[in-house]
Amino acid sequence: MWCANDGTPKSIALMSVYQHATTVDATPITIRASRDEDVEAMLAIYRHHIARGVDPSFDDDIEAPQADDLKRRRRNMRKHRLPHLVAERGSVVVGYAYAVLFRKRPAYRYTLKHSIYVHPEHLNSGIGRILLPALIDACAAAGCRQMIGYIDAANTPSIRLHESCGFSEVGRLPSVGYKFGHWTDVVMMQRSLGAGGKTAPTVWPVLPTGEE
Repeated sequence: MWCANDGTPKSIALMSVYQHATTVDATPITIRASRDEDVEAMLAIYRHHIARGVDPSFDDDIEAPQADDLKRRRRNMRKHRLPHLVAERGSVVVGYAYAVLFRKRPAYRYTLKHSIYVHPEHLNSGIGRILLPALIDACAAAGCRQMIGYIDAANTPSIRLHESCGFSEVGRLPSVGYKFGHWTDVVMMQRSLGAGGKTAPTVWPVLPTGEE
């Protein structure tokens, strides 16, 4: 169940879908808004994936984000109704997901790009399959109309996950990454939210400034 910081359910639909969600070890997974006390756990997950996703030999060259930076970014996103969610199993943060503006210019304020990170010890256990629908619902509730994800072309599980949640491949950037001694492609995937591009928006969301 995705809850606000005060514990209030954001929607009955989310409550019914996620309060019974379980993964391989049968422990319920709770989806909720992130809090400052989650920052260290999120940073540990992020650092692991960034370091292992390039090449272990580059560990010393990666500039790791600081806790205060992530806390400030998280608060700014929540202030402007941009979702920043964590998946929690018991008392352990096992994944997190967030969305930021695709571009900061006003014309693009209805389009978001998103990221999902899962704890390395909980990969392939269904965490992403719970987080992504919750993130989609949160983005739709914020009044946005499009979501975009950039995925390593070799990451077949992530591509399949996004397809199962309504995303389609809309572009490919060939040879833009260099990992483990070879060039990699990036796949751009997109899905509409709500009415998508079929109707004009009725409300202009507040445009975040200063950070992504």
